[in-house]
Amino acid sequence: MTGSQSLLDLAMKMPKAELHLHIEGTFEPEQMFAIAQRNQVALKYDSVDALKAAYQFENLQDFLDLYYQGMSVLLKEQDFYDLTMAYLKRVHEDNVVHVEIFFDPQGHLSRGVSFDTQIKGIYGALKDAERDLGITFKLIMSFLRHLDEASAFETLKLAKPYLDWIDGVGLDSSELGHPPEKFVNVFHECQSLGLKVTMHAGEEGPPEYVWQALDDIGVDRIDHGNRALEDTNLVATIKRQGLTLTVCPLSNLKLCVVDTLVEHPIRSMLRLGLNATVNSDDPAYFGGYMNDNFAALVKDTEITKEELYKLACNAFEGSWLDLETRSKHLATLKEMFA
Repeated sequence: MTGSQSLLDLAMKMPKAELHLHIEGTFEPEQMFAIAQRNQVALKYDSVDALKAAYQFENLQDFLDLYYQGMSVLLKEQDFYDLTMAYLKRVHEDNVVHVEIFFDPQGHLSRGVSFDTQIKGIYGALKDAERDLGITFKLIMSFLRHLDEASAFETLKLAKPYLDWIDGVGLDSSELGHPPEKFVNVFHECQSLGLKVTMHAGEEGPPEYVWQALDDIGVDRIDHGNRALEDTNLVATIKRQGLTLTVCPLSNLKLCVVDTLVEHPIRSMLRLGLNATVNSDDPAYFGGYMNDNFAALVKDTEITKEELYKLACNAFEGSWLDLETRSKHLATLKEMFA
C-alpha cells in the first residue's frame, strides 16, 4: 500500500467531529424533489435530473437562488426531521461521531414557518440519531447578517422557550457589507443567556471583520477565517486566545475563495499554530461531505500524517463536547495514528 493510500484509508476511518454545517445546505436533489412533491410546492425544475444539473452552479448568486428554492419546500416538522436525519445517516457512513450544526430560523420564519415547527423537527432527528447511531450533537441557531439586528432580537425572543435545546448562536449569510459590529447587542444578550458564540468571518470579508468578532463580540470560535492570515497581529491574537477555525476546503473551492486546493490556506494555518479544522459547510451543494473534504486534501495537497492527525484532534478540542467524551475520542485518534 502506498503512503498516500494508507493516509487516505486513515482519513476515511478516523472518528470525526463536524463543527461547520448548515442543515439547509445538506438538501440532496432527490430529497428536495420528493419533499416538494409531498408538499405540493412547485420548483423551477420538472425532474430530479434537471434539479441535479442546477447544482452545477458557477457563482455565489446561482448557489443562493438554489439554496432558497430548497428552503421553500420545508414547511412541516416532518420535513425538517427528514432533512436532518438524512444528513446524520449520511455522515455516520463517514465516521462522524459528533456534529455541531447550524439552522437559519429567519429564512423559514419569513415564509410563515414557525420557529416551533423548525426546531422540533431538527432536534427530534438529532435526538433519534444520538440514540440509534451514537452521534452526539450541539445545535447552533444562526442569525442572517443581511437582515437587521432587530430581526435577530425577534428571533431570539422566539427561541427563548427552547434554550435548553440550543447550545450556541452564529452569524452567516453574505458577509461583505454586514460586519459583526452590526450585531453586538444581540450577541451580548445571547452570551448573558449562557449561549456559546461563533461567527462567519474572513471568508469573503476583510481581516477587520475577524477583529470585530474577537474584540467587539468575544466569540468562542471563528467560522472560515481564511483572510485572517493577511494580518500577522490577528494571527498572533487568534493563536494566543486558542480559538478554533472551522475551515471548509471544498466550499472554498466551489465558491472560488481559492482557485485550487493546493492554494488552500489550511496547512498554512496549522504551520502558524492555528487550530484549523475540516468541515463541509453546505455539502449537497459544494461537492462533498466530511470524507470527501479529507480525501480531496490527501489527493490534491501534500498533507502529512501529522497534519491530518492535528486537524482531526483540533475538531474535538474545539468542539463544545463535555471533557470526558472529548477525551475518549482523542484517545481513539491517538491509538489509530500511533
